[in-house]
Amino acid sequence: MKRTFSFFVLFLLYFALGAFGYDGTAPSHPSAPAGRRTVADVMREIGPRAESHLKPYFEKAGLSYPPSRVTFIGLKDELELEVWAEKDHQWVYVATYDVYGASGGLGPKEKAGDGQVPEGIYRITELNPNSRFHLSMKLDYPNGFDRLMAKSDGRSHLGGDIYLHGKTKSKGCIAVGDQAIEELFVLTARTGIEKVKMVIAPYDLRTNTPHSEIRVSPSWLPKLYETLGQELTKYRPKEAAGLRTNYLSEAEYEADSSGVLP
Repeated sequence: MKRTFSFFVLFLLYFALGAFGYDGTAPSHPSAPAGRRTVADVMREIGPRAESHLKPYFEKAGLSYPPSRVTFIGLKDELELEVWAEKDHQWVYVATYDVYGASGGLGPKEKAGDGQVPEGIYRITELNPNSRFHLSMKLDYPNGFDRLMAKSDGRSHLGGDIYLHGKTKSKGCIAVGDQAIEELFVLTARTGIEKVKMVIAPYDLRTNTPHSEIRVSPSWLPKLYETLGQELTKYRPKEAAGLRTNYLSEAEYEADSSGVLP
């Protein structure tokens, strides 16, 4: 009788937890599902609206759409995300999006829970159409350089689950607002994730030199910033007349609390 009762209790507990979507992990990043839609669903439902904005950007830049390759440049100090596309083996500036949420300070991410946005050259590895942050795109942090430097430092538990996503608040990720992430998501899907990379720098190394506001200074930091600086030379500093998006009003920004991570 006792065994039957215990089994019954476990069955009820299993059913209850399953009903609430519990999977044994805390919902601490944008991949926590909010539904069952697919990337194809997003392209069908959101794609036409997003591309009605994207195509004029590319037309103004003299580019075909979709492009052959895309680079996103995230500048932490400036709170900007630039979009560049390749044409005839040259990189052409397309647009700049505002970054509304990026926790931590200047300097690389070194361990799980430090709240830092990584710095480096990353690839998009996943498009998440069911993000709690509207839509999200996962980066391949930690990349090979991050792992190598951690090994040399004797560090482990580097963290992960770093995303570019919607809404306006984040911890360790980059939040660009819902309309912007729709455009970036659709652009990435249309181009192909294998043809998109993201460069994240503490500030614009094309126009500035490293300064004292860096949060941490590991021995390998100059090497990282030299690599980022060389990478950014491929992308001419955008002209003042370049296209800039600004989708959220101050009131909308203040009202958005859904992007705060637990």
